[in-house]
Amino acid sequence: MNIDKEIDTRGLNCPLPILKAKKALTDMQTGQLLKVVATDAGSVRDFQAFAKQTGNELVEQQTIGQEYIHVLRRR
Repeated sequence: MNIDKEIDTRGLNCPLPILKAKKALTDMQTGQLLKVVATDAGSVRDFQAFAKQTGNELVEQQTIGQEYIHVLRRR
């Protein structure tokens, strides 16, 4: 997977990971991939809802230890 931009939201709680992702996506072009690394367990559910509400595609979610990785494709 070719990630175009990655943001680190470790240590931040809801809604900050979503807000940072939203800001990052505005600077990206259609089809580009954004990877978000978070430590907030609630971010899994939050990013699912965010993708539905905004029309951006949630390509992948995975949990590695205490980290939650989210990959979004810009609509």
